[in-house]
Amino acid sequence: MKTEKYEFYHQSNIIQIGNLLDDLHEVHVHLLLLQRRYYRIYGKYAAFGRICSHITKLKRRTKPHWNQLPSQVLQQVAKRIHLGYEKFFDYLDDKKKGLSPRKVGKPKIKPKHKYNSLTFTQAGYEIKDNRIHIKCLKKPFTFWKHRKWTGSIKRVIIKRDNVGDYYLYLVCKDTKPAKELPLTGHEAGADFGIKTFLTLSDGIKIESPQFFKQMLNAIRSATRSLSRKQKGSNAWYRAKRHLARLYKKIAQRRRDWFFKLALRLVRRYDRIAIETLNLEGMKRLWGRKISDIAFGEFSLILHWTCAKYGKTLLRAGRWEATTKPCSDCGTHTENLSLSDRQWTCLECGSSHDRDINAARNILRVGVPWT
Repeated sequence: MKTEKYEFYHQSNIIQIGNLLDDLHEVHVHLLLLQRRYYRIYGKYAAFGRICSHITKLKRRTKPHWNQLPSQVLQQVAKRIHLGYEKFFDYLDDKKKGLSPRKVGKPKIKPKHKYNSLTFTQAGYEIKDNRIHIKCLKKPFTFWKHRKWTGSIKRVIIKRDNVGDYYLYLVCKDTKPAKELPLTGHEAGADFGIKTFLTLSDGIKIESPQFFKQMLNAIRSATRSLSRKQKGSNAWYRAKRHLARLYKKIAQRRRDWFFKLALRLVRRYDRIAIETLNLEGMKRLWGRKISDIAFGEFSLILHWTCAKYGKTLLRAGRWEATTKPCSDCGTHTENLSLSDRQWTCLECGSSHDRDINAARNILRVGVPWT
């Protein structure tokens, strides 16, 4: 499975997709309120099949205007709620067993401005060249076809971001695999840091551009401008859109740098080892710095790139000791503090750079990321 992303042109009829999303938000609110009412009466939640049957009855009785909406898109609205409740109940079961996964809450009603996507599965749309025709809407929509997709289209997703731009996602099956890169015989461990983004076990250090820090003054100026506007006015909406556009630019620059860095690493090394970090805890300590570096996003991008080009990505466990052990003899130096950037092993006499030593230990204890 592979997902291709295309941006819609700015066209006069694009507002029709926004109106369709508003109609689907009405369905979203109705189904969630229905689930809550069903739970109050029967003490359980309605199954997905029962909800779909209920939607069919509503089309004939009290909601005839729902007949104008694509039927499979309506089913996907119900399926999102169903999957949300399933994840919530799985979390409760894991909590009873003593496991501690990331906390999952019950599905909540989204505000209208945050309901920003719709999904087609098999029908309700038609794609020809660089145009998609949604059957419940009159005119087709043109998107920027900057690359061709391969395989058969299984799902079509349309999303709207905070700036108001629309994107088309095509989930394709049986796509042509990318050509694997030749093996180089090199491997490296990577230690993540705040001042230095990555320190590799062979001594290479990669600094982070810190894109948010670069645009911090512009963000502060836009935020002050937004706070001076009367909420709900036209000027307030323009200032809000301007602030969202700045955040989008930061995210796009960071993501572009991540993909280029991941490709550089994959071309140079056959096996790459990274560490598993408690990023939520680190955010509580260092806040904006950790969010700006976005190591979690880079880990996923590196994982995708390794899988695409036939290289191996290793992960060291969160509780593996990688900083204090000597990478040569394995002796732990217990009195090592965070300010000690250079130290010497008392057992074998090896001199270590703190980050390079940690990267070597990460490579030693790393296991394949499945």
